[in-house]
Amino acid sequence: MKLRVLIVDDAIFMRKMISDILAENGMEIVGEADTGIKAVEKFMELRPDLVTMDIIMPEMNGIDAVRKIIEFDSQAKIVMCSALGQQALVQEAITAGAKDFLIKPFNAARVVEVVAKVFNQVPTV
Repeated sequence: MKLRVLIVDDAIFMRKMISDILAENGMEIVGEADTGIKAVEKFMELRPDLVTMDIIMPEMNGIDAVRKIIEFDSQAKIVMCSALGQQALVQEAITAGAKDFLIKPFNAARVVEVVAKVFNQVPTV
């Protein structure tokens, strides 16, 4: 069974980059969002297996979106995506319920490794 993923980032090229990596590794991209508010709405609508969540976004940031999603589904699997130098924000997101994080720009092997770790699976790459 393919993992169903929701990609959340306000930059379309970042969504495309991580979508391509995940799709190439057998995952199904079921939706995208460019704000935290849309991320929460899409999560409730689509019920994905995994969410990749940017931290800095308009309307509602990724940390607040994580809190709302975890409030709705305490078992949600969310991986934060951050730029270098955002360690304090990443830690806050992990405390809020995110399972792990990725640093931009994305490294395909690291993306697959983190997803495997979140699902307690051995990476196939």
